[in-house]
Amino acid sequence: MARGAGRPRAEEFAMPNMMKLMKQAAEVQRDLKRLQEELAQKTVEFTSGGGMVKATARGDGTIAGVRIDPAALAERDAELLEDMILAAVNGAIEAAKEMGSKEMAKLTSGLGLPGMFGGKP
Repeated sequence: MARGAGRPRAEEFAMPNMMKLMKQAAEVQRDLKRLQEELAQKTVEFTSGGGMVKATARGDGTIAGVRIDPAALAERDAELLEDMILAAVNGAIEAAKEMGSKEMAKLTSGLGLPGMFGGKP
């Protein structure tokens, strides 16, 4: 009797599994594109200088706006104002990254990808 007779060969299992994997990859790619579009519409805000400077960032990491309280201009301390603007902008960018990471973790949590976007190690 031939070795392995009566049992399916490994190649017979590989094709359906590969097709399933390719389908999953296409779904993830579609979901990722949708998520990126949604994140580009969401915003986060960060303030500095006790609220004197407010920066707004989109979920895609771009800055949507900066607001400066006129009282901050009255102090006429350019260096302090620059520091407040940098702190607000950097805080907003960091908040946008964090928001994106959390949304990405939701998207990829069911995939079981170790170390990627919240996948189990």
